[in-house]
Amino acid sequence: MPKRTRARYDQNYAAIEDDILKMGALVQDAIRNSLESLKQRDTNLAQEVIDRDLRINDLRFKIEEACLTLIATQQPTAGDLRAVVAAMNIVVDMERMADHASGIAKTVIRMGDEPLLKPLIDLPRMADLAREMLSGALDAFIKRDAPAAKAIAPRDEEMDLLYKAIFDELVEIMAHKPDSVERATYLLWCAHNLERIGDRAINIVERVIFMTTGDMKELTF
Repeated sequence: MPKRTRARYDQNYAAIEDDILKMGALVQDAIRNSLESLKQRDTNLAQEVIDRDLRINDLRFKIEEACLTLIATQQPTAGDLRAVVAAMNIVVDMERMADHASGIAKTVIRMGDEPLLKPLIDLPRMADLAREMLSGALDAFIKRDAPAAKAIAPRDEEMDLLYKAIFDELVEIMAHKPDSVERATYLLWCAHNLERIGDRAINIVERVIFMTTGDMKELTF
């Protein structure tokens, strides 16, 4: 790539990275606020999470358009092309994460004033873990650090174990208290959304590994 073209590419790609970090921060806020709205039974905060999802969607489309323009006008190859393609895939996964956070917020609104079936113990842990996984994956993306990305992957097993603990506990409650089914289902749906956010974080990890090594494969544990 000619020196002038290289400089222009680097400038444009840096702007894409900046927008990805902005989007990541918005998704982090969505995850945190969706759980906070559940803990506090704050339907106003839940509605804010839902409303702000539109901004995250718009940012995804802006980044995708910038990536496509970069490919069309500067024709990156090899590692540069992998980085742009990875960026396009990462923003899709982050947008889906925000959708899952909105799913929790919508559940909070549906719950209304109904009391929680049980104290929230593992759900906040899942939310914290999801945010840590996303933060680590984005840091690895910016630094192009495949080992750091791989180190995040086993944390998905932690997420799955937390989800299983919640699932098993709520199924046990429903089996002994049939009148608790609706309230248990609300919490199960929240847990499901958090577990899916963890899966999306692993998708980002896989894209970082692809970007840095050219190795495209699904991580298994």
